[in-house]
Amino acid sequence: MIVKYAQGYGAIAKILHWLVVVMLLGQYSIGWLMPDVHRGPPGTPMGLHISLGILILVLVVFRFAWRQAHPVAQDTSLSAWQRNLSELIHWLLYALVLATTLSGWLFASARGWAVSLFFVIPLPMLTSQNSILIHRIDGLHQIMEWALFTVITVHVGAALMHQLVYKDRIVQRMWPGKSS
Repeated sequence: MIVKYAQGYGAIAKILHWLVVVMLLGQYSIGWLMPDVHRGPPGTPMGLHISLGILILVLVVFRFAWRQAHPVAQDTSLSAWQRNLSELIHWLLYALVLATTLSGWLFASARGWAVSLFFVIPLPMLTSQNSILIHRIDGLHQIMEWALFTVITVHVGAALMHQLVYKDRIVQRMWPGKSS
């Protein structure tokens, strides 16, 4: 089977990319600004944090499937090491978003919290309530969120380098409304 690669990202890929960006900004803001949760049921900030996490999970799974169905050729102006590093960073972004969102859902389940999407749609528990598991998963979730934040920073830094230093058209491939 011959795979046909597009030269640039289409509207759906761009919308999914920027929607996840905005949601991750909101997610990190809520996650870092809400009070530490030790006991009791989750409040509204935690409910929003969980709901955004679930939406991000769904969008990233859809975005991954879209990327597989609509592959985009790597920019040939980049050197081999840049193309390889770019591919690695993108795969790490997918993996870390999945790991971070799933570990958050698992953490909420281990706490025994009723997990729902925006307080309306109940979601399944991924595990039963377990106090030992809570501490392990919480630590894992924090490691994943920092690893994701680090990889996002590298990704944004690379985009800024291409835009401001190299002045090539790499960033325009994903920029809203711009043709690639």
